[in-house]
Amino acid sequence: MAWTKYQLFLAGLMLVTGSINTLSAKWADNFVAQGCGGSKEHSFQHPFLQAVGMFLGEFSCLAAFYLLRCRAARHPDASMDPQQPFNPLLFLPPALCDMTGTSIMYVALNMTSASSFQMLRGAVIIFTGLFSVAFLGRRLALSQWLGILATIAGLVVVGLADLLSKHDDQHKLSEVITGDLLIIMAQIIVSIQMVLEEKFVYRHNVHPLRAVGTEGLFGFVILSLLLVPMYYIPAGSFSGSPRGTLEDALDAFCQVGRQPLIALALLGNISSIAFFNFAGISVTKELSATTRMVLDSLRTIVIWALSLALGWEAFHPLQILGFLILLTGTALYNGLHRPLLTRLARGRPLAEEDEHERLLGGSRTPINDAS
Repeated sequence: MAWTKYQLFLAGLMLVTGSINTLSAKWADNFVAQGCGGSKEHSFQHPFLQAVGMFLGEFSCLAAFYLLRCRAARHPDASMDPQQPFNPLLFLPPALCDMTGTSIMYVALNMTSASSFQMLRGAVIIFTGLFSVAFLGRRLALSQWLGILATIAGLVVVGLADLLSKHDDQHKLSEVITGDLLIIMAQIIVSIQMVLEEKFVYRHNVHPLRAVGTEGLFGFVILSLLLVPMYYIPAGSFSGSPRGTLEDALDAFCQVGRQPLIALALLGNISSIAFFNFAGISVTKELSATTRMVLDSLRTIVIWALSLALGWEAFHPLQILGFLILLTGTALYNGLHRPLLTRLARGRPLAEEDEHERLLGGSRTPINDAS
């Protein structure tokens, strides 16, 4: 069945904003500017402040939720029906996981390329599958185990590509290895977040925009408060500020004042996360969860192609192989091979109910998978 103009718009919005989210964060990292007190020029390395901005973008989804609810009051919408009461503190544990995982990934993005960052995030499948078996009592199908094995193989290939690629002064080999390992470590935390959401949050049938916004509120408030002690905690080589602390928000604002394009990059990151969540939820509703998975994979290609075009990284053919293996792993784990097998075996379209399986047992995405 042909897509409507609105569905095409949603698919395009998800692909574009999802790509902008990673590219804008990397663009901000590439700027060099003076900090506070006349300090010498240095790179804009403020991952925790960037994470605060990301949560601000998520928090804005609450505004979208209430706007839709006001609209539903005039034009009834089944998806905005009154929901059962729930305790907002249910979102605190997954929000803490989201905060920790996102912060680690922004630290890692300073150390490695945008394309490797996006590809290595595919490791979430491995830990999600294992945790769903251990804590949710799920039984994975053979195709899902094969998907996990393919994902592990893809991660190895992407890691080899990073090892063999040419490295400049900005991305030394030791930093690239550390960054790649941090990204994979962050996926363990993201997997815990997904299991917590599945076990405690989804049973309350909370609207996805409200869920994203509530987690964003917790993450924004908590991480903003943590910026104060981070200003004094020494971080050694992990620090990007002249003071050598874990995060120097004042230095970041001084750099933004001296290089306004950094503000544009941060604004792009904040707004793209909000629109990406909205578009992703809408794509799942209007099309299918499978389509959302495919579009999410396509943004990796866009990020990689633009990073090469902008000269942010060097081409290495192993990255193509790694991406294809990771894509195969994602397809197998989420059952994207089933439509083809169904058509070949029965000669008819895939049943609609198969298109909306859960990721932890098929194709459900986490409440927030845009970071």
